[in-house]
This record gives sequence, structure tokens and C-alpha cells, in this order.
Amino acid sequence: MDRMIRVRGARVHNLRGLDVDIPRDQLVAITGVSGSGKSTLALEVIFAEGQRRFLQGLTPGQRSRLDRWERSEVDLVEGLPAAVCIDQRSGSTAARSTLATMTEIHSHLRLLFARVGQVHCTGCGRRLESRSPQAIVDVLQGLGEKRRVMLLAPVVSRRRGRQLEVFEQLATEGFVRARVDGELVELSPPPELDSHLDHSVDAVIDRVVIRDGLGPRLQDSVELALRVGSGRLIVSCEMPDGGWDDTLYSSRLACGECEWSAPPIEPRTLSFNSPEGACETCRGLGRVGEPGEESECSDCNGTRLRGLAQQVTFHD
Repeated sequence: MDRMIRVRGARVHNLRGLDVDIPRDQLVAITGVSGSGKSTLALEVIFAEGQRRFLQGLTPGQRSRLDRWERSEVDLVEGLPAAVCIDQRSGSTAARSTLATMTEIHSHLRLLFARVGQVHCTGCGRRLESRSPQAIVDVLQGLGEKRRVMLLAPVVSRRRGRQLEVFEQLATEGFVRARVDGELVELSPPPELDSHLDHSVDAVIDRVVIRDGLGPRLQDSVELALRVGSGRLIVSCEMPDGGWDDTLYSSRLACGECEWSAPPIEPRTLSFNSPEGACETCRGLGRVGEPGEESECSDCNGTRLRGLAQQVTFHD
């Protein structure tokens, strides 16, 4: 598709019937000697025509509150998208000013990233996903008929000690079995663990063979597992070779590898003007040091944002 802005017969100021094609969706610089009509072409032909067409789409009441742009002396302007004009100005700006804040798109970008951005773990960079209980049930029902599955709630992950209190608490809550360091054990009597080693303990919530009609049972088991596991659930599926394959699901934005959970992402989380989003070292300025001897903040690399905000992206 030919994506060009076409200007034909421009007759404004020093322009004398100018015909020109300008590529769209690219960075284009208009150059020439002083008085050749560079600003006239950019501002009084292209931008003025784009603004005039935009105003035509507004109601009379809306147009009355805005500056009027008359039609330029030009035969044809086509392929013109919505136009924005930024004045060339001299003078100082505030230390917290950026291109996004000065063009008033900063708030819109923060809202966009907060609502549809992808959050990644600040430790390992793995993408974080949250699923509702119903979404997890749908995954289970899609595993196939006669598939043996265990639903586990992770309670302890790589923590040193005998974990006697953990076993007693699980037994008190009515659980019969747990998976300790990958092995299924009975909770009565409590298993004896080496107090000098790290251990992982998962409560066995349910063991099922997937078939039709299990929806209500799976729903109850998933909700219980998420409650016991503080928003996390392990689905362990039997493989054809007899082994078991684990998949971690979470109802929150959590990383199963790093044991880290992200708070809800809000627009203020992504603002360098907010304590929740600003880099703690440079306080949202992007630079550190005395005036005249400033350097880029090494903690945020000049982004002005703290670690969590930097991990919200539109890609994996």
C-alpha cells in the first residue's frame, strides 16, 4: 500500500505551486535555505489542513472553543493522518519534565500499560500470569479423559527445618497427605525431616482421574488449593512414562521460581512522580549527583522508575 502524504499546488507565502510527496509513518526532516518555505509547508499547509479537517468532525459548540484554521491555498492534500504540532521553544524546563509529560500523553501511556501491559518477575524476568479458579478448572478439564491428576497447595518452599508445625496444622485442617521433597507421605504420624536441610511441602488437596461431570468437584478443590497455597496451586499430571509433571498456577501475579508476588499494577505504579513508581535512588529524576556533575542513575538507568515499573512491557 502506498502510504504517502501528497501535496499538490501549494501556494502559501514563498511556496509557488509546490508539489511534494512525503512518506507516512517515518521520521522526515524538511531542509532548505532560509526563507525557502520549510515552516510554511510543515505548519501552514500540512498541519493547518490536518487541524482544519479534525475540527470539521467536531460539533459547532466544540469548534467555537478552539482556534479556527482557514483552508490553505493548496489544490490537494491527501493521505493526511491526524496532526499534532509541537512548538520550537527555548528556555528551561522543570527537572521532572519529559516529552511525554509536555505533550500530555504520560497519563494515557501509564493507563495503557497498567491495563494491558505484561508484568515480569523482577528476579528472573519470567512473565507473570494470574488465572481465575474457573480458568484453572477449564485447563484441568482439557487435559483429556482418564488423565490422573493431583492438585497440590504449595505450603513450604525450600525452607530449612523439621516443619513439624506445618504438618500438625495441615492435619488439624483435615488433610491426610502431603508431598514432601517430591515424595507422597502420610501426615499421621508427622514425617521426620532433617532439621539441617531445606525442604518443600505441598498439601495434597485432591487426586482425580479426569472425566465428564467433575466440574463442581474440581471447582471446590481448586478454590481450596488456592486458599491453602496463598493464591498458588500446583497441577501435577501423570505422564505416559509413569512420571509426574508439575505446572504452577496462581490467582495473583506471582513467580513460582522466585517466590515473589507483584502487587496490583495501577497507573501510579508507573509514574516517576509517585512514591510507588519513582526510583528510590534518584527519586524519579533519572540523574544523581551535584548540579553540573550529574550522571545517569545506575539503579534505574535513567528511566526514573523503580524495578517493578520497569518490568511492565508489551512483549515477553
